[in-house]
Amino acid sequence: MDPRLRDAVDLARAVAVEVAGDSVGDHLGVETEDDLVVSHLFASTDKAYVGWRWTVTVARAEGTDEVTVDEVVLLPGEGSLVAPAWVPWSERVQPGDLSPGDLLPPVKDDPRLVPAYTDTSDEVAAEAFWELGLGRPRVLGLEGRLDAADRWYDGEQGPFTAMARQAPGQCLDCGFRLPLAGGLSALFGVCANAFAPDDGKVVAMDHGCGAHSETAVDSATATAGLVVEHEELEELELVVATPEDETPDGHAS
Repeated sequence: MDPRLRDAVDLARAVAVEVAGDSVGDHLGVETEDDLVVSHLFASTDKAYVGWRWTVTVARAEGTDEVTVDEVVLLPGEGSLVAPAWVPWSERVQPGDLSPGDLLPPVKDDPRLVPAYTDTSDEVAAEAFWELGLGRPRVLGLEGRLDAADRWYDGEQGPFTAMARQAPGQCLDCGFRLPLAGGLSALFGVCANAFAPDDGKVVAMDHGCGAHSETAVDSATATAGLVVEHEELEELELVVATPEDETPDGHAS
């Protein structure tokens, strides 16, 4: 390291104070940038910039003894609070972010979409003539369908939720399930039960809820339309009245 540049601490501090005022703290060290270029580091005492460092870069032209200042800048140090890395909007948008009036075009060359005339899968073969020149210019390709299937299956309408695990039956044999068309029909359907939590949503065949069409409730566990959850039955002592327990007025004792 050039000794003249290394020892130019006072010059570097004076310039930093001229720029930053009282927020210039202790000298933290010096870093080599080039053969005749170094940077002096000073702590920032500004409470809004904890861990940041005032960096003063000084240089010397070859063949001269004069030290000059190149720049003064405030840079983050180890442990500094900094803004997160920039993420493009196309990667920041999450399901549910779209609100009325918003426009969300697909990304360029979206891998989920393919030109309608190139899709030769069985599920769109019957629509090929309609799509060609008359219908949609692009349709979901295999990657798009697999992406949707993975998302739906792993989501709230899949088989892994607490609702599905405690359901008395699966959507596969539920009378309220409407079938889908195409290749995804083997895995999914649409719930059409107005009282089910998934009404109007795509559900996996092995999903389920307490509103299954074949749900049967033992009369001993339901009174006045109230169904006792099976988790509570373990702690509930049921008493069924017999004729011997009735009082003269016909009521159970």
